[in-house]
Amino acid sequence: MATYNTEIQTGGGGWQPDAPLKLSIVNRNEVVPGSGAPSTGTTVTWSGDEGNGSVTFFDGGSNFQGTAQFPGEGPVAYRGTRTG
Repeated sequence: MATYNTEIQTGGGGWQPDAPLKLSIVNRNEVVPGSGAPSTGTTVTWSGDEGNGSVTFFDGGSNFQGTAQFPGEGPVAYRGTRTG
């Protein structure tokens, strides 16, 4: 599982800290390994009751950039830096 410190950027302001993102996706292969990070260029998209987003990973999975939208809020720019 990869853990990222995240930030959001709203239309009227700068970057603001957000909750950590924890990510692990495993099926026949490890898209996001249990003990590692996704490879550069990997894109992850999610959608559900708790919000939706789409992010792409760079620099060997050490960071990502994308967008997210959480319940009751508008879409925001979303980025993160790997912490674990």
